[in-house]
Amino acid sequence: MVSKVLLGCWAFVDVWLLAAGVLSLIMSLVWKAPNLMINFTMDASELTAGTALGIMLLITFAISIFAIVQRNHVTGGLVLLNWVLIADSIAVIVIGTYIWFSTLQERNHYFGVWQSTTPDVRIQIQEKFQCCGYFLQNDTVEFTGFCANKTFVDTLVNATDPDQFRCVRPITAFTDPMLNNIFSTIYGFMAILICLFLASICIINKRMEAERFKRIDTKRGGGRAFV
Repeated sequence: MVSKVLLGCWAFVDVWLLAAGVLSLIMSLVWKAPNLMINFTMDASELTAGTALGIMLLITFAISIFAIVQRNHVTGGLVLLNWVLIADSIAVIVIGTYIWFSTLQERNHYFGVWQSTTPDVRIQIQEKFQCCGYFLQNDTVEFTGFCANKTFVDTLVNATDPDQFRCVRPITAFTDPMLNNIFSTIYGFMAILICLFLASICIINKRMEAERFKRIDTKRGGGRAFV
């Protein structure tokens, strides 16, 4: 017989699985809304991956409910759940590592984003942070607004601090903590998946043990219980 404590622990972790799925799905959808810096930081593929991960976790939660309500002698649902949890773990590792890897060369990564984005986005970032260009005063700078003309931009030079007046500093100051929080949260989902995997194994073993003793009692003529 599966103890109430074990079932309670399993249910507690399963609720966290639901929360992880909802968080991943909602944040991925919310961040698709127009927002200058979030849209600059997260590209469409990363947001799609977050949406897919959220859907996977919610499907896993649905499978877990189906698995746990089965009769004691039916463990196939829990076995299926554990295989799905393994697939979820692989997805978490892949997505989390992809985002983590982008932080290793963050300045160069967002230089590529800066170059490939539209002039309107570059203008908005320059106005927001009062900066001109990315690394240098002439690397894809938009001469308008704060960066009114080349003569003015050329005066914004600090030989001892090349990043001053350049957009690389405020951009990475925004993107770095955001990316760190994202991949740390995604990696944190692994703790939920591992705990639920282990709890499911324990329940499977307890159910199989109870069923084995039940068969022993039947063979003994249904008298006093074996245990």
